Amino acid sequence: MKHLRFLGTGTSQGIPVIGCACPVCRSTDPQNHRRRTSALLRTQGQTILFDAGPDFRIQALEARIEHLDAVLLTHAHFDHVGGLDDLRPLTEKRGAMPIYGYPSTLQEVRRFFHYAFIESSSESTRPQLELIPVSGPFRVGEVEIVPFDIRHGNWTITGYRTGNFAYVTDASAIPPASWEHLQGLEVLVLNALRFIPHPTHFSLDEALAVIDRLAPRRTFLVHLAHAFDHATVNARLPAGVALAYDGLEVVIGEHEPQ
Repeated sequence: MKHLRFLGTGTSQGIPVIGCACPVCRSTDPQNHRRRTSALLRTQGQTILFDAGPDFRIQALEARIEHLDAVLLTHAHFDHVGGLDDLRPLTEKRGAMPIYGYPSTLQEVRRFFHYAFIESSSESTRPQLELIPVSGPFRVGEVEIVPFDIRHGNWTITGYRTGNFAYVTDASAIPPASWEHLQGLEVLVLNALRFIPHPTHFSLDEALAVIDRLAPRRTFLVHLAHAFDHATVNARLPAGVALAYDGLEVVIGEHEPQ
């Protein structure tokens, strides 16, 4: 069994957006309050984090994260890596944290957090990050993980699959070779930014077209902007599709869809 917790489901600005007085940003519904998109997967004795954005500290406290075995990065935009420094308390206990991602992603992490990779006699703490480039399937403990290409505007970023679960965010297109990695899923996590098209993210209609083609058993939509009132939009989605929300926990069985 896999246990998935959505730590955050919002866009790069989070919801509410600073200075915005729209109905969603002013909503008292907690499901409309969205921190930057991230998720925690527990499976086969491993605890794996997908992305560590600038809200990671409070997300980790709310989820009572005491240990991580690995961090899988989809790409190096700030809303997905800005919280890597907050791994410090965990790396002080366990030593260097394995950080997996495409070489281009890890190159940017090394640039953003250059101080973490410089030998110094300073008494100040810094995160211990072990950057591990991926170009094909790899393992975290006994968990096999398959990375695959996703298009995010002009960037090539990373989607991940393990068993019958796949995690895709910030996608604007799926390259032809990557569709095979998204077949036969029990649970798909997929981004859907807003109603109208966007150059670097799926709109809701585009995400639904992907879901219709893949036919996973369940899909949870993330990286949601303040165009979406949770209750209103969720009620209109097809069967098997739902807006994720911060703190949502999902159990993923080991059986495959028929």
